[in-house]
Amino acid sequence: MKILFLPIALILIACGPGADKRYTGWKVTGGTKENTRYSSLTQIDTVNVSKLAVGWTYSSHDADTVNHSQIQCNPIVVDGVLYGTSPQLKLLAIDAATGKEKWVYDPQASKTDGMTGRQRFALNNNRGVTYWEDGDDKRIFFAAGSYLFAIDVKTGNPVQSFGDNGRIDMHEGLGRDVKDLYVASTSPGIIYKNLLIMGSRVSEASDAAPGHIRAYDTRTGKQQWIFHTIPQPGELGFDSWEDSTAYKHIGGANSWSGFSLDEKRGIVYAPTGSASFDFYGGMRKGANLFANCILALNAETGKYIWHFQTMHHDVWDKDLPTPPALVTVMHDGKKIDAIAQPTKHGFVFVLDRETGKPLFPIEEVAVPVETEIKGEKLYPTQPVPSLPRPFARQILTEADLNDLVPDSSYQDLKKRFATYHSGNLFTPPSTAGTVYFPGLDGGAEWGGPAFDTSSGLLYVNANEMPWVIGMVEVKISVPEKETFLEAGQRLYKQYCIACHGANREGAGNYPTLMSVNKKYDEKTFKELLGGGRRMMPAFTMLSSEESSAIASFVLDQKKEQKKKFESAPVAIDLFRQLPYTITGYKKFLSKEGYPAIKPPWGTLNAVNLNTGEIAWKIPLGENAEFKKKGIITGTENYGGPIVTAGGLVFIAATSDGKFRAFNKKTGALLWETELPVPAFATPAMYEVNGKQFIVVACGGGKLGARSGDSYVAFALP
Repeated sequence: MKILFLPIALILIACGPGADKRYTGWKVTGGTKENTRYSSLTQIDTVNVSKLAVGWTYSSHDADTVNHSQIQCNPIVVDGVLYGTSPQLKLLAIDAATGKEKWVYDPQASKTDGMTGRQRFALNNNRGVTYWEDGDDKRIFFAAGSYLFAIDVKTGNPVQSFGDNGRIDMHEGLGRDVKDLYVASTSPGIIYKNLLIMGSRVSEASDAAPGHIRAYDTRTGKQQWIFHTIPQPGELGFDSWEDSTAYKHIGGANSWSGFSLDEKRGIVYAPTGSASFDFYGGMRKGANLFANCILALNAETGKYIWHFQTMHHDVWDKDLPTPPALVTVMHDGKKIDAIAQPTKHGFVFVLDRETGKPLFPIEEVAVPVETEIKGEKLYPTQPVPSLPRPFARQILTEADLNDLVPDSSYQDLKKRFATYHSGNLFTPPSTAGTVYFPGLDGGAEWGGPAFDTSSGLLYVNANEMPWVIGMVEVKISVPEKETFLEAGQRLYKQYCIACHGANREGAGNYPTLMSVNKKYDEKTFKELLGGGRRMMPAFTMLSSEESSAIASFVLDQKKEQKKKFESAPVAIDLFRQLPYTITGYKKFLSKEGYPAIKPPWGTLNAVNLNTGEIAWKIPLGENAEFKKKGIITGTENYGGPIVTAGGLVFIAATSDGKFRAFNKKTGALLWETELPVPAFATPAMYEVNGKQFIVVACGGGKLGARSGDSYVAFALP
């Protein structure tokens, strides 16, 4: 095997002479609307994959290394043009054969609203764009900030007849006033006829907007239908909420990860996340339909067909992280059209595509319900499939703790573990800290699975990282007399502690704030609070005085902290000002920063959907220190695999910054190359002028990796 170490950031792979001259594209994120991430191209195969070499490179030159920008985009390729996004959410049109730039659209420099100059909005991550055509009318739809844009593919300019001069504000049309709440979209919509069906990303705190699913006219941008993921009076699922007014206040239950579509049947499949707040459900008692559901909707009308709830009354942040793969499997001797839905807790739910009936038995298992958290009412059962087998470990015990670290560190892990609540996949949240495993970011994540029709194998990568979530009570009442410091500490606990920790130390994917005063002054810090950035929503509900108080605390402004805090009194909103929050998103790590669990920490799995058994499992990724000792640990990984008729599974995703090809039958490594920054994105495969390519975006930015901004091509010589 020949290993290539090439200084590139996004890879495409091309094949050589003798290829079929027919062009085959990757027109939809996920390859097709079925989201199987499968390519029928065979020019690159298990024999020649080791010969891949660089073909072309494209760089957008807008990486933000200070703020850890990323590219999570699975680009699409239509008529020989690659469409993707840059770290700053510019829409790129690139010649897919040469890498030459055709045009760039910058939404922050848009003049569609009559403004001139650069517009500011909260940058969100983008995982793909959507293509639509009708004759000569060809458009790309993509979201940036809270706006949905329609761009003419010929000119790279907004389509003026769509929405408000080429864009739609996604705050509008949700049925209640959410103009001050965070609404964006990280995943592309999906096209059915002349409808663009869209989900959204909303806040995961108590100030979340509702995650209702909407469809827009592709020509005009006019909203055509809406499905209430938090049911309203008279709608199915309304009685699954004990408080009959919850729909007026509760947010979330949003389809943030995108959709799959059975075009022939006219059914769109929408996975939803949990209702907000993620970890405290005292204001949303009941099963909470349609949160944590696979929804089957009539794509033309938005009408309900069926649902399956994968978790009732979620307090573990177990959003469905990816659209299901639409598959055909052999079951009881018959071919069945089904969906395969991977989850963060390591299950795959396999359901009949038309009815939602499980192909393998699913048991409602009794789970712990006793809790110290006041006002909480946990659901008594949770669905557990008998098959397929879990593709990730689900319970952390003392025997699983990482004994590869020095003994003093191992003893520290055991000491800390003894203080946490654990032992069940559904152990309730606690003030002492509860172990969440396989973690808040997987099992499966947003990269999604790949499915090979010929074998019935579903390929899914997984994280096995334990996290510890601790609950803390929050004072709802506001003292009559406060200093700026006291008010800042109170407001920080209410709005900021969940992400940045009790001591501003940061955790997980959230940065420390300990030295933030070296980067921001009061003015720029308040602008950040008001505008948000990527994972951080905009805190538009804060008054100027409240923002100044938080700034005085976080920026350690000694003089300002002594001032008397005076802010207009506001009515207490019990749905927003919850009695509990969390002390931070904290991974359970050793003193050296290694996961508290024995390896593997990341895996690639082949799940046989015909039998429900795991066909093979391998560690995915390497830790340099342990590799020197002959131990392949796997690493945390983001972005998914693709599978090909040429016998290959391609995946990047790992924090070690490599791109790999495996034998799809055995999991044997056949090729790898090193990237300048990790590729936290799913590849795309296509063919142009008789050459087969595979593309993956290397944006870095996560897990401490340096940010990048390139698209690059590989070709067989």
